[in-house]
Parts: sequence; structure tokens; C-alpha cells
Amino acid sequence: MRAHLDTQGLACPLPVLLAQKHLRAMAVGDRLTVTATDPLARIDLALFCTKEGHGLISVREEHGVLFFEIEKRH
Repeated sequence: MRAHLDTQGLACPLPVLLAQKHLRAMAVGDRLTVTATDPLARIDLALFCTKEGHGLISVREEHGVLFFEIEKRH
């Protein structure tokens, strides 16, 4: 399953907290795409994935919007 979480306009730690909430409801192997405009999300979401053991599959930026693809691993 793939899901999308739009956190544009929200400041950290909200993108991480909302991603965590969404991932809890997902099955192992599902992917969550998070969009964010807070530059600190690049650091915070990467650290969150490392700490929680989820896979940060990709990070890209388009016109000031960050796109994170996260795979739930446990």
C-alpha cells in the first residue's frame, strides 16, 4: 500500500510526529510519501527513520517542496 501525508506549511516536529502516527497504522512493507516545506524536515525525518528502523527510500526537492518516501520496516 502507498499513502501520502502532506505536511507543507507545518514546522518541525509536526512532520515527524504526523509521519510516526501514519506509519503506526500501516503494515510492514507499506510506503508513505511525506511532503514538507520546512527545511529542517530533511534532517528530522532522516533521523526519525534511522532511530525507528524505517527505510528512507528517497528524498527529493521540487520547487521548495521536499518529498520523502519512507518504507515501514517493522
